[in-house]
Amino acid sequence: METFYLGIVIFLFILAIFDLVVGVSNDAVNFLNSAIGAKAAPFKAIMCIAAIGIFVGASLSNGMMDIARHGIYQPEHFYFTEIMCILIAVMLTDVVLLDMFNSLGMPTSTTVSLVFELLGGTFALSIIKIAGDHSLEFGQLLNTDKALSVILAIFVSVAIAFFFGTVVQYIARLIFTFNYKKQMKYFAAIFGGIAITTIIYFVLISGLKESSFMTPENKLWIKENTGSLILYCFIGSTILMQIFQWIHINVFKVIVLVGTFALALAFAGNDLVNFIGVPLAGYSSFIDLSSQSGADPDTYLMTSLMGSAHTPWYFLVSAGLVMVIALFTSKKAHNVVKTSVDLSRQEEGEEAFGTSPVARVIVRLSSSVNSSLSNIVPDKIKRWIDARFNTDDAILAEGAAFDLIRASVNLVLAGFLIAMGTALKLPLSTTYVAFMVAMGSSLADRAWSRESAVYRITGVLSVIGGWFITAGAAFFICFFVTTIIHFGGTIAIIAFIGLAIFSLIRSQLVYKKALTKQKGDPTVQKLMSSHDTQEALSLLRKHTRDELGAILEVASQTFDKTVNSFMSESYRGLRKAMNLIDDEKDHIKKVKRIGTLGVAHLDNNTAIEKGLYYYQGNDFISEVIYSIGRICEPCLEHTDNNFNPLQEAQKEEFKHISEGITDFLEQTRNIILQNDYTNFEEAISTANQLINSLAQLKRAELKRIQGQTGSLKVSMVYLTMIQEAQNVVAYTSNLLKVSRKFQVEE
Repeated sequence: METFYLGIVIFLFILAIFDLVVGVSNDAVNFLNSAIGAKAAPFKAIMCIAAIGIFVGASLSNGMMDIARHGIYQPEHFYFTEIMCILIAVMLTDVVLLDMFNSLGMPTSTTVSLVFELLGGTFALSIIKIAGDHSLEFGQLLNTDKALSVILAIFVSVAIAFFFGTVVQYIARLIFTFNYKKQMKYFAAIFGGIAITTIIYFVLISGLKESSFMTPENKLWIKENTGSLILYCFIGSTILMQIFQWIHINVFKVIVLVGTFALALAFAGNDLVNFIGVPLAGYSSFIDLSSQSGADPDTYLMTSLMGSAHTPWYFLVSAGLVMVIALFTSKKAHNVVKTSVDLSRQEEGEEAFGTSPVARVIVRLSSSVNSSLSNIVPDKIKRWIDARFNTDDAILAEGAAFDLIRASVNLVLAGFLIAMGTALKLPLSTTYVAFMVAMGSSLADRAWSRESAVYRITGVLSVIGGWFITAGAAFFICFFVTTIIHFGGTIAIIAFIGLAIFSLIRSQLVYKKALTKQKGDPTVQKLMSSHDTQEALSLLRKHTRDELGAILEVASQTFDKTVNSFMSESYRGLRKAMNLIDDEKDHIKKVKRIGTLGVAHLDNNTAIEKGLYYYQGNDFISEVIYSIGRICEPCLEHTDNNFNPLQEAQKEEFKHISEGITDFLEQTRNIILQNDYTNFEEAISTANQLINSLAQLKRAELKRIQGQTGSLKVSMVYLTMIQEAQNVVAYTSNLLKVSRKFQVEE
């Protein structure tokens, strides 16, 4: 039996490696967002600085994992087997849950997931123990204070961070403007002094508060001399920043890179190392049991977990190495960072999120409040403020989402709020603070225009909603996993291990497919950053060819699938076709929006000359998809109601023409993709022939109706199919005509 539990402990450490990897993927957004978004340094340099911070933070931490030892459950009332049941359920749930969020590109709180998994597992066993021993109470088995403080942290962190992020960035922008180099000689040194002092304070108070050299005596000395330390740091760092200014070193880049190091160090020291807390609690429990000769795992109480344990240095160094490797190799980490950067992007572009009713209400109310305030503020002050927020002279690095001023505010303010929360023992969540400060600062910078605000707010609400979902999912999943393992024993453990492995592999495959669909983004990014009309026109043409080709491919597939599924009375096939059409409708909305932003990068003459054809092309491809939808919808309803199928004569005559329509869609797609209009006249002739053939089918069907042969419901659906098929061909033909005018120089 001892060998079996040793195997479980080893498996817990293997899961810990995966947990560290997914943990870094999730929390990377917190310390990489600002530096990457502002392009403060080359990408590899930023990653190296963050990696050093992670390794130092992990290595210097003393690794006290009290939350996994006695933070949620009261170990003196639990037997060894029960503790191991909770711990393995927590690790299995945590790895799968965090990997799922990373695959979706959604940042979440690793601390929340861990706490609520422990809470769910402990709650499950507490119910079982109380059912078997009525003398026990929940208060004896479960520590609910920690869970309540985490729930409170969500509200407190979101509100505080967003508010201060907005206010501080607004003030910073009024001082520096978007053309900040003009103001650097006056304010850069003082701003840099405040920033570096704040970062040092953050490192001492939060980043290294649990480090091995932070003895009680050192903590007391820092507490008693905090004022002097802050003053000396401010004076020294201000002088240093002024020297940097004189020798033409960008002070803001220094602030961003130092802040990145500090946040990475703090996360590794405080948050990420918690991932090894669960396996270490299992390891400590196993060592304690093994030291007691003849102890029975089913009756041995784990009182030893009441004390704090210091982790051996080799565990910490190993954890640091795993995190560093994960930081450099995890594409999911980059995906999570992209979500945060996109939501705080200064310029408009491709939006990752759609709209929601709540976001629309918030935008509407905000617009009303803004209008009311605007009527109160004097015109002279409004003009001055607008001049300070003029983005025409904005200093942005090539491909940057925002400037160094905002990046500095994000890092310094996040560090300050986390440090203050730690010092005042307020339940601030580091993930929530870092993310919401970035969102608040982007709002203050007017990055959320009326054109993009509804998308950005939807994105923020989605992320915040994900945080609450994390808590609920972590609790309930771990509750059921713990219950099943308790009653299922070894077989249940093996089954869940297999399920976890399957889930991770499937998640990776799905993520790779999603990543493949995102190809082509570089063209959009180049288009949005282009200031040359000819380059912008060339990029817009390429983007249009790619998008029209992809949409026509979907149109061809869904048209063929709709017709064949209806003829074979396949409800599932029609349902899939309808889902594809709905997805494509949403995609076309995004394409239209990106295209409109692209046209804005053209000069007036080019926009007037070519823009009209571009918009017409978008309208025609949209009508193609909607026409196919108008075929699929009545066919789906007809099949769902089990009405009579098409007559064999109807199937035969329409089948022949539908194949011609599919071929025509493919022919049009190839012409547009290859940008070769040599066979243009032939394609238009084919379209006219198809339209005439469909008109003949319509006349033939009307004769059938007059002769009262066949079902009226079938005839109605069939006439709809013919009419909308005509529309598909006509709109595709028109698309080909305007595409030639847009793509070819005349």
